[in-house]
Amino acid sequence: MILVNNFLKDSKNSLNNINAIYVNRGPGSFAGIRNSLSTIKALFLTKKIDYYCFSFDDFEESNTAKYEDVPMLCKKFKIKKNLINPLYLS
Repeated sequence: MILVNNFLKDSKNSLNNINAIYVNRGPGSFAGIRNSLSTIKALFLTKKIDYYCFSFDDFEESNTAKYEDVPMLCKKFKIKKNLINPLYLS
């Protein structure tokens, strides 16, 4: 949250002006991704900010997609709250 608050402060923005957050769920360290998703879920619960968890592999255009394209691609492929589903072995 410190990084999010610093980013908002530097960009002269606030959480009240944000209606959606897009989180790339990988590749990356599991702990880092889990921490990011926890922060985003907390913002969803407290501020009602919608979130989209994506991977570029979710998109057919993944080899040419850019971060600027993510909102449009999430809408096109109906990606929403697509969280990591852990696999439990017994």
